[in-house]
Amino acid sequence: MIKKMGIRWNLRKLMAMHEMFQTTDLVPLLAERGVHLSREQVFRLVTQPPQRLSMDTLAALCDILGCTPNDLIEVEAVNAQVPKAVGDETAPLPQVRRTTIRRPGP
Repeated sequence: MIKKMGIRWNLRKLMAMHEMFQTTDLVPLLAERGVHLSREQVFRLVTQPPQRLSMDTLAALCDILGCTPNDLIEVEAVNAQVPKAVGDETAPLPQVRRTTIRRPGP
């Protein structure tokens, strides 16, 4: 069984709740807390879920927004696969896609 995990990144939503509508609003607030990021880095941080995030940046965001890491990051299962039990009629069947190979003919 393979379970792929995804995250929902709520930084933009939390910023809006604090009436912060421009990504550049975060730059000086992060700098006050010792996190020095360029405007472009902050833009990417706000607009897309980060693949890696330093603990210093996470702590600074939580301090700025008065929230916890759980408010910023929601973990969710994506494309969860469930094995079919013997005799279980309600379990999903695996998806099979058949492919036909055609050779060019004369």
